Amino acid sequence: MAPSDKTNSSGTGDGEEHQGPVIRDNRRIDPDTGEVRNPQDDTAEEAVEAEEVDVSEVPDTPESVMDAVSADERVVELTNDIKRVQAEYANYRKRVERDRVAVREMATAQVVSDLLPILDDVGRAREHDELTGGFKAVGESLEALVTKLGLEKYGEKDDEFDPNLHEALTLVPVPGITTQTVIEVFQPGYRIGERILRPARVVVGDPMEGGDEAAADTAEPAGADADDSSEGDGSENDK
Repeated sequence: MAPSDKTNSSGTGDGEEHQGPVIRDNRRIDPDTGEVRNPQDDTAEEAVEAEEVDVSEVPDTPESVMDAVSADERVVELTNDIKRVQAEYANYRKRVERDRVAVREMATAQVVSDLLPILDDVGRAREHDELTGGFKAVGESLEALVTKLGLEKYGEKDDEFDPNLHEALTLVPVPGITTQTVIEVFQPGYRIGERILRPARVVVGDPMEGGDEAAADTAEPAGADADDSSEGDGSENDK
């Protein structure tokens, strides 16, 4: 029995867990010393052993808590996936709508471009007062239709010259202006939105360097000639 006591005491003293069954000596007389044991000591040893067992056995995290944490993480992950898919779908719809609008504008521009010579004929007939009768009704209906499709006519006299909108057929020096200006329109331009179907073909007036001085110089000789003529007339009258 003594070896079992030593084994038991050494095991509890080192703080290691017991391997196998634990045998306790409940005899009131100690066989080694022959003295009567105190029951309170045995109770104290058992209490210490009980406390050591409670401290050594640390409970693990419950599986329910682990499942709840993993479920929350999964919910967050799935929510982010849904948001990403929604954003991709929204971008896809915008891209498809943008492509649809571009294709519609391109098709409309191609059809309207073939009608521009007819519109030119209608415009020339109006200028010569020949847009009358049934031809007038047809011409006005055609102009209303292309206007509804977004066709815009531009190019007027005295407009500021813009190389992105106008095609300069010739450049004429003009005094008294500070910027290049349209002085005559040979053919109007047409556009749909920002798309130029045909630039306006115009004659451009170019500012002259020292235009005001040149105009003043031109006016002075005319005044001098007038004075000379008046003086001549006076001399003749005197004679």
